[in-house]
Amino acid sequence: MGKENEYKEIFLAEAQEGHEELNNLFTELEKDINSKSAINSIFRITHTLKGNAMGMGFTEIAELSHVMEDVFNEVKSSRLHLDSAIFSSLFKANDILGQLINSLNTGEVVKYKGIKTKLEVLLKNAKASEIVSEDTVKVVETTLTETITQVSQTEITTTNTVLETIEDTDEDDSIEQKIVLSDVVQVPVRKLDALLNIIGELIIEKDTLVALNIERGYQSTDLARLHRITSDLQYGVMDVRLVQIGFLFNKFHRVLRDVAVIENKKVDLVLEGTEIEIDRNILKIMSDSLVHLVRNSVSHGIESPQKRLERGKPETGKVTLRASNEKDTVFIEVRDDGNGIDLNVIKRKAVEKGLISADYAKVISDDEIMMLLFEPGFSNAEKITEVSGRGVGMDVVRGSVESIGGKITIETELGKGSVFTLSLPSSMAVKGALLFELNNQSFAIALTHTEAVISLRKEDIHKISTGLISKYLGKTISIVFLNDLFRMRNMHQTVEEGAFHKTFENIKEDQKLDVVIVAYNKHLVGFVVDKLMQQKEIVEKALESPVQNVELFSGATILGDGNICLVLDVAGILKNLFKEKMNAKIEI
Repeated sequence: MGKENEYKEIFLAEAQEGHEELNNLFTELEKDINSKSAINSIFRITHTLKGNAMGMGFTEIAELSHVMEDVFNEVKSSRLHLDSAIFSSLFKANDILGQLINSLNTGEVVKYKGIKTKLEVLLKNAKASEIVSEDTVKVVETTLTETITQVSQTEITTTNTVLETIEDTDEDDSIEQKIVLSDVVQVPVRKLDALLNIIGELIIEKDTLVALNIERGYQSTDLARLHRITSDLQYGVMDVRLVQIGFLFNKFHRVLRDVAVIENKKVDLVLEGTEIEIDRNILKIMSDSLVHLVRNSVSHGIESPQKRLERGKPETGKVTLRASNEKDTVFIEVRDDGNGIDLNVIKRKAVEKGLISADYAKVISDDEIMMLLFEPGFSNAEKITEVSGRGVGMDVVRGSVESIGGKITIETELGKGSVFTLSLPSSMAVKGALLFELNNQSFAIALTHTEAVISLRKEDIHKISTGLISKYLGKTISIVFLNDLFRMRNMHQTVEEGAFHKTFENIKEDQKLDVVIVAYNKHLVGFVVDKLMQQKEIVEKALESPVQNVELFSGATILGDGNICLVLDVAGILKNLFKEKMNAKIEI
């Protein structure tokens, strides 16, 4: 289905719902014409319907809902008083509005000009009556009052005549009442979540059947049809949960405007990639984080109009929200053309606050400096404006991103601006994972954190102080034998002398090592495992008591052979590894 048809379906569902609600509200209001809630609701619905119809190019619906909106604007302001004749016209207008909405599907030609004109005359009549009342109250010269009143009364008489004419010649007086059901069904997200859970269980059972078939000597293709059906079902339900990212992006015009007014700055918002689709739950989780980033871009990134002019920039700054996707990952950029981030100031502040040691500050990379912005301690720094205020709330942003298996990166150029990029999974239901074996137990690593799989020999790895290093694509990276990590009582042991040397010292010189290169916040680490297995999609379940707080694992899944497979928490492991490293006097 094309995007245009999809938009039309969404419009029809909302318009039909609005039309039905108007019928109920008119009935309620007729019983109590002083019901402010009903009047406000009718005004809101007609206003929304008018705007949506104009946006879609449905002129007839827009015109009729517009005049209905105008009527209730007058009712709200007490300039038009409702009576049985007006209600009769409103009910008829709503019937014709319903016909216009349905005609988008049927192609039927609906005459609506008569009722539209009748409502317009009612409005004119109300305004003319208002003129009469105001002039009667005023104490002015009698002759002038009489003249104005005569003119006004003449206008009222004329409009009443027009009303009668319209009443006599209005098109299609008898409207057949029909009940129309929408083709779009609104389903609570919790029901979709429950359905996806069931599908996850189905996938696990399918994998179990496949494993049993292979064990019994059957071909794996014997269950190919079952595999296709479960896969189609899985992706079908996942597709239902997808929403266009533009639904969130469009709300940021107001967010940006409010911050710009408070800060006395001129800023434009640019939206790109609004048609990209993402899981609704992910968008909901990330909405507050995006608000943080956009506010900070305006408040602490964009300079004042005067300063921008002094720097040769346009006085109006620009914040861009851009979405793109690649395979199963959605990228959201928050870009500004403001001041950028002064890394030297951040580094100095981080040492002052005790976030990193003075020794480590001498060798810290620019990427690592920028990641300090996401440390909670840095957010609480005094005079945060000295470092552009980028730390405010950033620990919350990182927490949200990592909670759904995503990652965040920063690019900045002093005086030019900054880009915050969120890499998010398009769906939380199923994730791609790399399976590996360690001590005859299966484990999984999410592909979102997996950079590459390589082979190394002992001679390629070198000992330094507490850890190991090797070369990867011209970069020096840390090497960690997971056996050593799993044997530790806590993460503090990672900086002890020889903490990651034990397994390395016991392997043979010519032994080939399977290494998974993982990434987190631009840190690369090689995890040495016993054996690499397969890449597959898994349904990850959260760990429950008493192991829900284990630092090394984010969850678990069940494999086709019925065994439980723990999922490595790459973000948690690397965050703790480098946190200990940054506070140590001796680097790994």
